[in-house]
Amino acid sequence: MTDMIIKLSMLLVFFAVMIGIGLYCRRHTTDVSGFVLGGRSVGPWLTAFAYGTSYFSAVVFVGYAGQFGWKYGIAATWAGLGNAFLGSLLAWAVLGRRTRVMTQHLDSATMPEFFGKRFQSRSLKLAASVIIFIFLIPYTASLYNGLSRLFGMAFDIDYSVCVIVMAVLTGIYVIAGGYMATAINDFIQGIIMLVGIVAVIAAVLKSHGGFLAALDGLGQVSDPAVSTTPGVFASFFGPDPAGLLGVVLLTSLGTWGLPQMVQKFYAIKSEKSINTGMVISTAFAVIVSGGCYFLGGFGRLYSGQIDVAADGYDAIIPTMLSGLPTVLIAVVVILVLSASMSTLSSLVLASSSTLTLDFLKDNVIKDMDEKRQVRWMRGLVVVFIAISVVLAIIQYKSNVTFIAQLMGISWGALAGAFLAPFLYGLYWKRTTKAACAASFLFSTVVMLANIFLADYFPSILQSSINCGAFCMLAGLVIVPAVSLLTRAPAKDQVEQIFSCYERTVTVTVKDSIGLPKAEKS
Repeated sequence: MTDMIIKLSMLLVFFAVMIGIGLYCRRHTTDVSGFVLGGRSVGPWLTAFAYGTSYFSAVVFVGYAGQFGWKYGIAATWAGLGNAFLGSLLAWAVLGRRTRVMTQHLDSATMPEFFGKRFQSRSLKLAASVIIFIFLIPYTASLYNGLSRLFGMAFDIDYSVCVIVMAVLTGIYVIAGGYMATAINDFIQGIIMLVGIVAVIAAVLKSHGGFLAALDGLGQVSDPAVSTTPGVFASFFGPDPAGLLGVVLLTSLGTWGLPQMVQKFYAIKSEKSINTGMVISTAFAVIVSGGCYFLGGFGRLYSGQIDVAADGYDAIIPTMLSGLPTVLIAVVVILVLSASMSTLSSLVLASSSTLTLDFLKDNVIKDMDEKRQVRWMRGLVVVFIAISVVLAIIQYKSNVTFIAQLMGISWGALAGAFLAPFLYGLYWKRTTKAACAASFLFSTVVMLANIFLADYFPSILQSSINCGAFCMLAGLVIVPAVSLLTRAPAKDQVEQIFSCYERTVTVTVKDSIGLPKAEKS
């Protein structure tokens, strides 16, 4: 009884803080910019944590860490490091500043709006908004499923109740406080994730005699169905380096094309904030993502307690945690809740703003003023959450697929469609509208085909993970190839768009060292 009181008390405090912040941030949501971007005045710490917590959810902690830790052993840690250095550090360095400058110049608040104004195409804007709305749904459904076994283990509560409570609470603070409430809550949730993952790893390793003893035990595990090499699960690259590379690419490069991730760069306050945020975000990813995959790498030490064929990969992490002390289990539940609610808030905000600003405004509903746009976005937050809840419950009860597969479908379609057009659109003046459309069409068709016709794909592409990585890499080739084969955009139009990078600004020496007088002369 005492154990349950401790768990419930910690949960209630967590929920109260989240809702309180949402209500506090209502003053930032009087217009579209405030609701969607926090007035483009969000500092580096909030932006970095918002980026990291939107990146890593229950999908990573329960789904990916369990599945890929089981498949690749300790080598799964490479996926976490890839997330940190490709998905965070390089993404901030390559996309951060240019995204912030060009989106403000074009006055775009969403990714579809960026495509519409960058390529002067209403059809691209509409197509992007439809793709986002459709493919964010399976990703959102996967967030809830990561909670089911953990809540069952800790509270013995029906999964449907868990899903509804989480959805309602997330909806309250997003509707009330918009992006600013999401960013502040992400910061608090990020701290919980940092502390929680370190504590969990320490406890799990301690239960096996420490890191070296656990690693030695993992080295003695064998699975002839996977590999006949002794100690392969404790090796540097694991039993399947090619498959591991696909995971690294999808989960790392994927962030470059995901609207809920890229949108964080729209809102950041200044140049200095970008540089600071890049360091913070990378450090956060090393600890959280690296820690999750590192933990999952020891999953096979519990092979005597898990029937993966019957229970699925999603049972691995909960089984590893089931023997922890009560307080630590409560921390883990709040950790996964934090990860899931932060990602969910980003997804529903991205989806509702996209559907309102890029699809309904001026297309379905004429003359939408600022207040009406904000009301529609709040209403669509409710609609999107409701749809994802229904799908999550149906998926759970029918056991359609694993968490990782749901996320792979979503990431593959979105990142495959948007990564290359967005990246080239920021850097290359020759990028054309036709190339952008080709990338959209290729990835959505391939990922939809992978859902229904996977058996007809080459064996390496039957996995949604590998297929998603293939779509992203293919887009990087398709966009320049089609651009060179189609008519170049009007020169004056492109020069006007790229003029934002040439604008002269005056800054202090602490922001830009400049050249000594001798060199200037």
